[in-house]
Amino acid sequence: MTAERRKPAVGTAFTNDHHTDVPPLLDHLRNAARDARSKRYVDLFGACAVLSGNRQIAAKAACEVLMRCLDQALGRRPVMFRTGESETSFDENWLLALARGLKSGDTPSVTFLLHSQVPKSAHRNLVFLVRSVVESFDQVDNIVGLS
Repeated sequence: MTAERRKPAVGTAFTNDHHTDVPPLLDHLRNAARDARSKRYVDLFGACAVLSGNRQIAAKAACEVLMRCLDQALGRRPVMFRTGESETSFDENWLLALARGLKSGDTPSVTFLLHSQVPKSAHRNLVFLVRSVVESFDQVDNIVGLS
């Protein structure tokens, strides 16, 4: 029995073939993931509580905290490729889909994405972090396919 590999349609937020550029938000998240690997453990719930106070500081730190705590929310270490890599992992595609759903207000998609990968106890905190990253990232409309 053989399995056929299907390529997603070009032009979606999930695709990055060799002829297109990597979304800037994804490269931003990849850089944060790389930097977060060498830092100490941060609790997902405590990190969200700290971030909620000052909006300017929160916008700068949200991406770093997201990438440092994503393994807690997923229950495993997420697969993040190097900055500029044209291929995307399932986890990167999942994050972009979640960002797109939050930006567009697509509650059914956000709910599905969260329930498919994240325990219910982490939903609120993960949504808070991803929404903070999406709102602070000025080019998000180009990334998540809303423009």
